[in-house]
Amino acid sequence: MKLYVLMILVTAVTTFVLSWLIWRLALRFKLHPPVRDRDVHTRPTPRLGGIAMFLGILTAFLASRSFDFFSIFWVDERVVWSVLAATLLIALVGIADDLWDLDWMLKLGAQFLAAGIVAIAGGLQIYALPIGGIAIWSGWVSIILTMFSIVIVMNAVNFIDGLDGLVAGVCLITNGVFFVYTYILVRDAGAASYSNLATFIAATIIGACLGFLPINWNPAKMFMGDTGALVIGLLMATSGIAITGQLPPAALDPDVTGRSQMLGTLLPILLPLIVVMLPLLDFGLAVIRRMSRGQSPFSPDREHLHHRMLDMGHSDRDATLIFYAWTAIASLTVLLMYLFTGANWFGEHWFGEYWLAVGFGIVGVAACLVLTLVPSHHPARRAETGAESTQPQET
Repeated sequence: MKLYVLMILVTAVTTFVLSWLIWRLALRFKLHPPVRDRDVHTRPTPRLGGIAMFLGILTAFLASRSFDFFSIFWVDERVVWSVLAATLLIALVGIADDLWDLDWMLKLGAQFLAAGIVAIAGGLQIYALPIGGIAIWSGWVSIILTMFSIVIVMNAVNFIDGLDGLVAGVCLITNGVFFVYTYILVRDAGAASYSNLATFIAATIIGACLGFLPINWNPAKMFMGDTGALVIGLLMATSGIAITGQLPPAALDPDVTGRSQMLGTLLPILLPLIVVMLPLLDFGLAVIRRMSRGQSPFSPDREHLHHRMLDMGHSDRDATLIFYAWTAIASLTVLLMYLFTGANWFGEHWFGEYWLAVGFGIVGVAACLVLTLVPSHHPARRAETGAESTQPQET
């Protein structure tokens, strides 16, 4: 655990220092795009924070080679270098888009190419879903499923990048929970080492978000742009695939883990989906909304979930914090369900195992509903004061 914490700190410090340097350089050389019609910020603001996040993550990966503890996932260097190559490709495309607004088809093609590098060149695929250890997918079906999963998560994360600190905070929370889950899962499986690629990637994302959030908090000095959102989305998908599709059989054996069969088999699938629940929900609604109008699913609009929150009368910071709350409640509830399995304090029935987790979820959802439906500002009053976000509207 100490070495994981060290990697988080390395990534966070590197990202923080580089963020300030890039911000100063961007202002000096005016490396920021003009304000677009769909943007909700009013002054030109650099969108190059993703460069610092990428370099912070890259630094952690390279630093990990110096520790024997992390050698277990460096044994097959092809996997790690493929992930880094795909991340570099996405970062370069993101930088170009943040500066010049690339065509969406070009960006989508690059995303599938990056996903192909991970799945084909790196061999990191969803070979099997953890349902009784049965291999469901193989060959090209496995590759296609993996590639589409990566591209969907990348775009889902990018779609919610519309308020100061939103993506950085949401991904910090979700990957914090995912980090704890993967660490405990490997421990329960009785592995000789707690080192694995999924947990390490989650740790680097935590560090990158921690390091970037101070400069991205409202009012933001700099945005992560497509570079940061797509890089984080790519790595989140890769981390989920690494732990979901390639779990050792012992990780799902209730006799080994002491967890229930139901949670042991479903959580490796469920938790990676839960941690990107809000981005996936926003992404799905946007695709349905735009296609029903005969538009491209990637055509921009101002009807994302965070925009609806603003229209209800929430301030920018309130809307961001409410998104944080929903994310924390959803991911923590599922994690607690896993932690409490095997603790049958109230009998052998299902509710006896999960009552604390279910109770936490019910109370949390009720509180989030109140916060969401009762905004602190009246929409009309908010419009009169001219309150608005400084974060750009992404597609």
